[in-house]
Amino acid sequence: MLFSLLLVVIGYSSFSQLQRGNVLVGGEISNFRLDLGEGKNFQMTINPKAAWFFQDNLAAGPYLNLGLSTAKGIGTDLSYGLGVFSRYYFNREQVNLLRHTRLFFEGNIGVEGFNPDQGDNTNGLGVGIGPGLAYFITPNIGLEALVKYNGIVGFGSSPTSDLLNFNIGFQIYLPSAKLRERANEPRK
Repeated sequence: MLFSLLLVVIGYSSFSQLQRGNVLVGGEISNFRLDLGEGKNFQMTINPKAAWFFQDNLAAGPYLNLGLSTAKGIGTDLSYGLGVFSRYYFNREQVNLLRHTRLFFEGNIGVEGFNPDQGDNTNGLGVGIGPGLAYFITPNIGLEALVKYNGIVGFGSSPTSDLLNFNIGFQIYLPSAKLRERANEPRK
C-alpha cells in the first residue's frame, strides 16, 4: 500500500542526482551510545542500504539492519533486519525548504528481529515508516536525518515490538552515466 501511495505522488525533480536510473548507496547510524563509566554500556545500530531510482524522485532497493547493545552485568541485545525500502523525495515546489535540501519519505518492509539477553524477543515481519531531510553537501553527497517508526509483528515471547528511531545518515548518489562509464573502462 505504501509503495502504491508513493507511485501516485511522483513529480518532476530539479535535482539531477534524483533522476531515473541513478543509484543511491550509503547508510545510517542510530542509537549510538558509548558509556565510559562503570556500566561500560555500548549501543549502536547500523543500516546500510542501496537503491535504484526507477523514476525521478522515487527509489527502491535492499536494506540491512544490524544492532548491538551490551552492558556490564546485563548481557547483550541483538537486533537484525533484511528487506526492501522505498524512498520518495518531494520537489522543491511541493515543499519549500532551504537551498540544497530535500524532504523525503521512507518506508520499508522485511524480516526483522529484536532479541534481548533478558526480556521479551520478537522475530517476524518488520515495517518502518517516516520522514527525513537530506542536505546535499555536494551535488552527489547527502547528509541525512530520519525520524522513523519501526515495528515488528511475529513470534517469540512477545508478538509485537515497536520503537521510534532518530537516524543520522550519509548517502552517495551515483549518476547512471558515470556508472556505465566506469564499467566500460579498461582494467589496468
